[in-house]
Amino acid sequence: MTRPLPTCTPNTWEFLRDAMIAPTGFREYDARWKYPDEINLPGMTALGLGLGTQMQRRGIRPEIAVGNDYRDYSLAIKQALIIGLMQAGIRVRDIGPALSPMAYFAQFHLDAPAVAMVTASHNPNGWTGVKMGFERPLTHGPDEMAELRDIVLNGEGEPREGGSYEFVDGVREAYLDDLVGDFKMSRKLRVVCATGNGTAAAFAPELFERIGVEVIPSHNELDYTFPHYNPNPEAMEMLHDMADSVRATGADFALGFDGDGDRCGVVDDEGEEIFADKMGVIMARDLSGIYPNSTFVADVKSTGLFASDPELQKNGVTADYWKTGHSHMKRRVKEIGALAGFEKSGHYFLAEPIGRGYDCGMRVAVEICKLMDRNPDASMSDLRRALPQTWSTPTMSPWCADTEKYEVLDRIVARLVAKAEAGERIAGRPVKEVVTVNGARVILDNGSWGLVRASSNTPNLVVVCESSESEAEMRAIFADLDTVIRTEPSVGDYDQRI
Repeated sequence: MTRPLPTCTPNTWEFLRDAMIAPTGFREYDARWKYPDEINLPGMTALGLGLGTQMQRRGIRPEIAVGNDYRDYSLAIKQALIIGLMQAGIRVRDIGPALSPMAYFAQFHLDAPAVAMVTASHNPNGWTGVKMGFERPLTHGPDEMAELRDIVLNGEGEPREGGSYEFVDGVREAYLDDLVGDFKMSRKLRVVCATGNGTAAAFAPELFERIGVEVIPSHNELDYTFPHYNPNPEAMEMLHDMADSVRATGADFALGFDGDGDRCGVVDDEGEEIFADKMGVIMARDLSGIYPNSTFVADVKSTGLFASDPELQKNGVTADYWKTGHSHMKRRVKEIGALAGFEKSGHYFLAEPIGRGYDCGMRVAVEICKLMDRNPDASMSDLRRALPQTWSTPTMSPWCADTEKYEVLDRIVARLVAKAEAGERIAGRPVKEVVTVNGARVILDNGSWGLVRASSNTPNLVVVCESSESEAEMRAIFADLDTVIRTEPSVGDYDQRI
């Protein structure tokens, strides 16, 4: 007999005894909550019991690698999760403090069939969550998350005998050894290493030094209060700080990492931010020269250059635009046998023979250094300027409640599709097609485009526009898209605008 979770609120007797879990924390491909406002420690134990039950139901060998990021509350949350996993009869192999990609690596290194990483990812302090997966290198997608949500919220967790706990030392060292391999720089590089005092501070400086890169430190002291800014290389605050460091030191470029190290941001030697989709094109140019006729996956927020760049076309590249989100992208890269996937938010998915297919900011950093080593006469700004010029907006996020955003998006997509079918123009140009694999990417006849989709992690929509012609056209695309978005009264203000 199942028992749905009881209702309780913070600062009550029940809060220290009963599980509290906000249903909205079960997202498309991650589980994320504000702690302790939306989940408590008994709630994390219930999540662990549910995850373990999901493994048992699927016939997965009952063994899991578990890690936590460097936040002051992550250890307690991980321990609560572990109790639930052990209740479900799972053998827990605790790898200690870790980056998310170190936890993914541990699945291979320890031959563990499952992984659970306690992390707030790039979110600020006050958030927590779990990234989890069964089929390496993949993590839970919408189907697995929906199944887990129902098990947990309906009280279907099934205690079993056989659970155990083991702390496994040495995974960090094995992870770094794997990243370094036998590579050593042959050209001199001075790189700003920006970690925002987050978990990557325990990895990136040592990694760079081991491959022969001179490190210019930027907030490399571990400090879970994040005294300077929240480590998020998609946020302009961190990118501007990285650019200031480059200009002040004359560094060759800067690499910055988010709170759990699965994303990487790049600033070139002139202090210009290179967003991850454009950096992806630079990497795809280099990699397709080594591996011609490769397929690359890009998320729908990414530049159209993956399909239109003459260099990539010359190298026989096939571009595949897919759903935004690390789980969606990992799965797509694996399913179609792509060499790599690139997501505008800074997730890179480098598959065999480069990586193992999961998103790892440290692996990307090493591969960027290798790229520069293969191009000894080029600066990072040279590589940026070699790309065809486009004009792109930042990722803009108008507020929309989690409980409404998908219905709101459906109506916006329907209106955009109807406009295209009626022959109406966007920014004065004909619409070539509307790609609806993840929201609506409205592509114009010249390759310029505008996107609106729902965020998978936060209460907002996502809007991105790119023009192959001019800044004026980029702004016109945004204005026409925003006019459609504004037909929905429940959509609020943007976090930033062009």
